[in-house]
Amino acid sequence: MREFLGLDTSNYTTSCAIFDAENGTVRQAKKLLPVKAGMAGLRQSDAVFHHTRQLPEVIQTLLPNPPQNLTGIGVTTRPRNIEGSYMPCFLCGKTMAYGMAAVTGVPVYETSHQIGHILAALYSAKKLSFLKAPFLAFHVSGGTTDCLLCELDADLCLNITQVGTSLDLKAGQAIDRVGLMLQLQFPCGAALEQLAAVSTKQYRTKPVIREGNCCLSGLENQCNALLTAGKSPAYVCKYCLLCVADTVVKMTKAAQKEYPGLAVVCAGGVMSSDIIRSWVQQRLPQVYFVPGQYSSDNAIGVSILAAREAGLWLK
Repeated sequence: MREFLGLDTSNYTTSCAIFDAENGTVRQAKKLLPVKAGMAGLRQSDAVFHHTRQLPEVIQTLLPNPPQNLTGIGVTTRPRNIEGSYMPCFLCGKTMAYGMAAVTGVPVYETSHQIGHILAALYSAKKLSFLKAPFLAFHVSGGTTDCLLCELDADLCLNITQVGTSLDLKAGQAIDRVGLMLQLQFPCGAALEQLAAVSTKQYRTKPVIREGNCCLSGLENQCNALLTAGKSPAYVCKYCLLCVADTVVKMTKAAQKEYPGLAVVCAGGVMSSDIIRSWVQQRLPQVYFVPGQYSSDNAIGVSILAAREAGLWLK
């Protein structure tokens, strides 16, 4: 048995996964970082503190002590594979990975949080075959609203080119701001989805798209205006999610016009929404969505990448 450990310490989740390269199975454990009621997020110093405290506990739920079949460690060290992409919280996973490697003698494979999301989505959708040709991926979360062209280079590394993004507010930020407006607990996505599911009203959304990019800064004001006009919280929540969904639809159509015939897969915490998935797939049935555990922050893709880099998977 050859097992690969994946670690991801993003801004709001401590994640660990084990990928078995012999049978292609994965198991994971993760824990949200605590955010005090009424707060709109965490400072990086607080995120680092909580990751440092939680990471050993999360790892111990998956790995025996001492680890018996550990062959390599994958870890996210940055949000995206672009110059200047950096968040201190990723140092927690990196430090743990290299500390474990020093003791066990196994190699460490670094990657980005974004690539981890994409590989987890492909694995879950049983579409790792997409790696054989260029494809489009949506990564929609609190920090990104990106449409990405993905393709392997000559060294079989996954290269990502941004073909569409948000020019201002990110989708997850917009959802959290509307949730906080309604006094929901941060991060607000799950609670906002529950409220939205109650509404059966018909909606006309107003996404703003400019040359394949989107603008979401007006969504908070639109939702505030709806509340002021007497609309129910459930109505406002659903309007918010459907605006994000329609934005994805229009960005996808713009990207497919530029890159016709490419498959599309969706990843990121925002894309775990059933309401968003249903709206998008009714209009674009060829777009692949994945279960929430693979869309939200996780270390599954990171563990798979480590096995691949070691030459034991997808080579």
